[in-house]
Amino acid sequence: MQKRLIVNHQLLEIMVMRLCHQLIENHGNFSDSVIIGLQPRGRQVAQRLQSTLASILGTTIPTGYLDTTFHRDDFRRRETPLAANATHIDFLIEGKRVILVDDVLYTGRSVRAAMDAMISFGRPANVELLVLIDRLYSRHLPIEPTYVGRRVNSLQSQRVLVEWSGQETQEDNIWLVTKNEE
Repeated sequence: MQKRLIVNHQLLEIMVMRLCHQLIENHGNFSDSVIIGLQPRGRQVAQRLQSTLASILGTTIPTGYLDTTFHRDDFRRRETPLAANATHIDFLIEGKRVILVDDVLYTGRSVRAAMDAMISFGRPANVELLVLIDRLYSRHLPIEPTYVGRRVNSLQSQRVLVEWSGQETQEDNIWLVTKNEE
């Protein structure tokens, strides 16, 4: 397995700050906006955005996380059942501007499942998508992010690994992982 560093911890910090400033440009004081991270990996991104926005704006933005397990189109196609993650949304999204957050956008299927799952909490005024990494040329559905940290060309055999400090690593990093052909 080969790992190539595509975003180091310093650049990731800059990307998060830039994304926060783009959100502030479009959402102002977030009076009618909420952040929802897609479980499991979008949760860390949403928490990082929330804490950075709180330090910039001096206010807390409603942030939750959403499990899409039972809304996935491949849910019944697996030999072993998928393990569900927790959903925690303690606010209504009816009429709100929702920012869906995930770490990597690949085929778009997770985002489609999130849109289905999100409707259980109300009908939003509009929905935007924020991702740290947009894997280009890999979409199965016509879904495009509104906010992007970085766009990456990758092969289908590769995957993008986002590491957060404290999760078996010392620093936040994003890697492009290639399995060795055997």
